[in-house]
Amino acid sequence: MNIETEILKEHSKQQSMKIASWIGGNKDRFAELMELFLNGDYRITQRSVWIISLCVEQYPSLATPWLRKMIKKTQEADVHDAVKRNAVRLLQFVDIPRSLQGTVANLCFAFLQSADTPIAVKAFSMTVLANIAKQEPDLKYELKAVIDLMLPYSGAGIQSRGKKVLSQLAKNK
Repeated sequence: MNIETEILKEHSKQQSMKIASWIGGNKDRFAELMELFLNGDYRITQRSVWIISLCVEQYPSLATPWLRKMIKKTQEADVHDAVKRNAVRLLQFVDIPRSLQGTVANLCFAFLQSADTPIAVKAFSMTVLANIAKQEPDLKYELKAVIDLMLPYSGAGIQSRGKKVLSQLAKNK
């Protein structure tokens, strides 16, 4: 399968799942997909990150060697919201190495506190931060404070995720 050709053929859930299924847990195929994500044009990048997210949900270890580059990609100027959304979504499924936890935490807090961040990115950011807080307990106080400030002014999606994360943080004392 030529991944780039398949990505450009059609942008749909069915097509993304087909490609992700073909990649499976194969590191070489995943590497090919990651190269397209990191070096492709905006459309390739935008579409490939959804497939990456689907692959990592099933095979979290695939992301480990690529995390630093993936995080850097989400910080590029004018990156599409789909890249942010799916990159942060997949971070929910992986064990973030200690060496990247500070960078990821800062990124997720920035997403949470920005008025321009889409709701899904904020929701995924809360979960990623809660997962990091399991290893770095001091982080949960900062996360709790940010969520408490957000909840009264947020829509249903953020309120729902915020309450779940606050409940999770309370259990992890």
